[in-house]
Amino acid sequence: MSSDPSFKRFMLFGRRAEGVSRRPSGRDIRIDMIRGLALLIIFINHMPGNVVSAYMPNNFGFSDGADAFVLLAGVSATLAYGGLIETRGFPVAALKLGARIWTLYIAHMAVFILVCGVIAIAVTRTQNPLYIEAINIQPFFRDTVDALIGALTLTYQPSYLDILPLYIVLLALFPAIYYGVRFSPALTLTCSLLVWQVALALELNLPNSGGHWFFNPFAWQVIFTLGVILGRAAQLGITAPQLRWLDAVAIAFLVFAWVVKIPVGNPTGVAMLNDWFDSVQLGSDKTNLAWSRLLHLGALAWLAIRWLPASGMLTRSVVGRALACSGRNSLHVFCVGIVLAIIGQIVLAETSFALDVQLLLCAGGVTVLTGLGIFLSWYRSITSRDQRAEPVEASGAQAQRPSFSPR
Repeated sequence: MSSDPSFKRFMLFGRRAEGVSRRPSGRDIRIDMIRGLALLIIFINHMPGNVVSAYMPNNFGFSDGADAFVLLAGVSATLAYGGLIETRGFPVAALKLGARIWTLYIAHMAVFILVCGVIAIAVTRTQNPLYIEAINIQPFFRDTVDALIGALTLTYQPSYLDILPLYIVLLALFPAIYYGVRFSPALTLTCSLLVWQVALALELNLPNSGGHWFFNPFAWQVIFTLGVILGRAAQLGITAPQLRWLDAVAIAFLVFAWVVKIPVGNPTGVAMLNDWFDSVQLGSDKTNLAWSRLLHLGALAWLAIRWLPASGMLTRSVVGRALACSGRNSLHVFCVGIVLAIIGQIVLAETSFALDVQLLLCAGGVTVLTGLGIFLSWYRSITSRDQRAEPVEASGAQAQRPSFSPR
C-alpha cells in the first residue's frame, strides 16, 4: 500500500500519522543475526586467497559484510542511544554514547598492539619481512613513537584495522544525524547524499599515514544515516509499505549484480561499458562508496525487511540463534576475528595455501567466533540474573536479621 499515511508522514516529518498507534517492538533478533553473519564474512574476507572467500557475497554482488555492518550500526545506535534521548534526555544519552566511543577507541588500540605483536613474532620466527608490508605496518617498525602517536590520533591505520575508526567517527556524528532524522528523514538523507557527493567532488577524506582513510567517513556516513532512519522507523513502530513493484526492482537489481560479477570482462560487447565492468568485477569503489554498493545494499535491506520475518523459522533455528549471539557481542567477536584473520594470513602463507589448511582455518575461525558469541551471551545472562537476584536476597536477609532497636 504505497499510500500508507504513517510511512509518508514519517519520511517527511519523522513522526507517525495522526491516529496511528505505536506498535510495540522488542529486540529484533534479525539485526543481531545479520550482524553476526556479516562479522563471519568479514573474518573470511580478511584472509584473502583462501578458497572459501571465493564464495562470499561480494563475489556475487556489489556490497559485502562491511556495508551491512555499518548499516546495522546505525540501526543499533538509534535503538540504544536514540531511545535514551527520548526517555532520559540528551545529557544521559551523550554520557552513554561517549562511554561507548571510549570503549571502541580502547578496543581499537588493543587490537592495534596485538596485531603489531603478532607480526613481530611472525617476522622473528620466519625471517620473512614481507609480513610487515602485507598489512602496512612498516611505519610502526620504522618509527614506533611516531606510529603510536598516529594510532592514538587515528591518523595511522594498518590494513584491516580501519573499520573501528570509521565506527568511532560515525557514532560521534550520531546525535546530529539522529536529530536530523527526528525532524525529517527525507531531508536528512538528502543532506547526507549531498555531503557524500561534495566530498567526492572536492576529494575530501581524513589522513592516514601519507594517504587517506580506506573507509572515507564523508561517504560512508550515507549508509550509517540509512541505518539511523531504519532504526527510527523501528523505534516508532513504522512498518514498510507493501510495494510489490519495489520488491521486483530490488530482486532484478540483485540478479543484475550477480550477472555482472560472475563473468570476466564485458559480456555485453558494448565498448563504452568495458571500464565499468572491469571496475565492478574487481570490486566497486569501497573507499568512496560507489553508487553500485549503495544500491545493492539498499536492495538487500529492503528485501530483508519485507520478507525476513522477525519470528520466522530462520531466526528461531539453531544457526540463526548462534549468529544472533555473535551479533549481540559484535565488538568482542570483531576484535578477536581481526587478530585471528591476521594469524590466518601468516599460516596460509607459511603453508603455501594448502587446501586443507585453508578449510581448517575458516572452519576453526568461524567456530571460535561463534562459540565466543554464545559464551558471552550465556555469561551476560547469568550475571544479569545474579544482579537481579541480589536485591531480593538482600531484602530477605534484612528481614531475618534480629532487631536491636530499643523497645
